[in-house]
Amino acid sequence: MSLSLVPKYTATMKKPALRKREYTVVYQPIEDGWILATVPELPGAVTHGRTMKEAREMIKEAVELLLESYRENATKEMPGNAVWETLSVEIPVS
Repeated sequence: MSLSLVPKYTATMKKPALRKREYTVVYQPIEDGWILATVPELPGAVTHGRTMKEAREMIKEAVELLLESYRENATKEMPGNAVWETLSVEIPVS
């Protein structure tokens, strides 16, 4: 039996449309009145701000840049004949 996979995305194809994803952000007061913002699901998504508004803006930018970097690095490291597809999973919400 043979399995034929049709690539949905390769390094030479147009990138997929934007997709909305939601992450949990944890805010903690730290020294000198700063607010630390982290995303537990994304190691490396850490920043801070003087106010909640600034911390929210900073963590949004940090997550966007981190995910963009992950995608760019994955694209560079994959061979041209790699098959890309979207995986959907459901996880319980706490």
